Amino acid sequence: MGFPEYSDYDGLGLAELVRRGDVTPSELCEEAIARIEKHNERLNAVVYKAYEPARGQAASELPNGPFRGVPFLIKDLGCEVAGMPRTSGSRFLAGERDEEDGVLTRRYRDAGVVILGKTNTPELGITGTTESALLGPCRNPWNPDHISGGSSGGSASATAAGIVPLAHASDGLGSIRIPAACCGLFGLKTTRERNPGGPRDGGRVTGYGVDHVVSRSVRDSAAMLDATGYPEPASPYAPAPKERPYMEELATPPGRLRIAFSSETPRGVAIHPENQAALEDTAKLLEELGHDVVERGLGIDYRALYRAQAAVATANSAANYSAMVERIGREAREDELEPLTWAGIRRGQRRSGEEVMAGLRSLRERCREVLSLFEEFDVYLTPVMGTPPPEIGFIDPVNLEPREVGHRQADVFPFTPPFNFTGQPAMSVPLAWSQDGLPLGMQFAARYGDEATLFRLAGQLEQARPWIERRPAVWG
Repeated sequence: MGFPEYSDYDGLGLAELVRRGDVTPSELCEEAIARIEKHNERLNAVVYKAYEPARGQAASELPNGPFRGVPFLIKDLGCEVAGMPRTSGSRFLAGERDEEDGVLTRRYRDAGVVILGKTNTPELGITGTTESALLGPCRNPWNPDHISGGSSGGSASATAAGIVPLAHASDGLGSIRIPAACCGLFGLKTTRERNPGGPRDGGRVTGYGVDHVVSRSVRDSAAMLDATGYPEPASPYAPAPKERPYMEELATPPGRLRIAFSSETPRGVAIHPENQAALEDTAKLLEELGHDVVERGLGIDYRALYRAQAAVATANSAANYSAMVERIGREAREDELEPLTWAGIRRGQRRSGEEVMAGLRSLRERCREVLSLFEEFDVYLTPVMGTPPPEIGFIDPVNLEPREVGHRQADVFPFTPPFNFTGQPAMSVPLAWSQDGLPLGMQFAARYGDEATLFRLAGQLEQARPWIERRPAVWG
């Protein structure tokens, strides 16, 4: 008979319907499949469809987790799912397939979700836009001529379009927050290693990358982190455990927070007027909610920060490439990796050990400078992006020169990377829209390990300025 109201519910809402017996997991699975078939040709969000395994899973005895029976998608990067390809958006890796679930995937299954497939990602998750030679561009449900963000653009596009209520995402320099901002979603970058990376997470040696979800509601994000966010016994840098469930934090008033806000960019370039206006409006909203709000930049040497980051990141790219060659059993042909990817690898191959260690030392010093701000403030606010979501092709890693891609990314995505370097939690909250109807997310960062404050504040903001009833052009 169908369940046309499917897209109106968040994940916990759908799970409650399952618990009450109003719908079955199989019925929810079919609704999600119908929406993939309806919208994916236009959006290119789902790049691998696992319908039959999903149907089998939905018909089985699912774990009695908080998301029992809820359709779910996994980003095609990093997160292993048994029997599914993991291309990482790369022609060189297009033949890879996982034999078993990763640790995080097992925790997702324990939470009760039904996994329908994989979502689009740029090559190796490098860019803030999801456009690759292998998988093609992923489009924004609010306006398909515009980017859905990256590198979790497929997950954000599918969630924003009502295909699923939440989806796996990961963030190395902004890859949860940027697509959440582009697509009008809530997206939390967790503290370093709050969620498990698994035993084969050597590629995350820098500590920048984390996994979590993008979602339409704050409570879905909180409930999923309650289900997955505890360290593995062998996790080398596990953060302090939470004091209580994050779902309880949502019902806790945040108190009178000390909040700094800024539109300061690393290149000293003014951001787009609409993003600036959205930032100022958000600061005003925070004051109206009773918080102490002061304009203050990070006050750091951005040139030194990004020079150090380049040394470390490119060396890591070279090391990752060596690991890929070992797995595949041969070197990549020139046309099997994109120009931006090759540029990072080759720069890394020229780095000396001394350069990399000097970069790590400098990064540590710069991170201390960022963290010192949180001795005075509880939360730091910026826009997520320096412009509204640009059109597809403006940041094209396949056809533009790598240096031009870098320049354009620096202007469009100037705010997110520092909190990957420090390992702090930071969230994108959909509090504004452009004159053309495109979402403009606001970024809030908190102290290391302090997701609790962010969830309390997010719950307050969601009540003060609700967004879940807003609908994109491509929907449901």
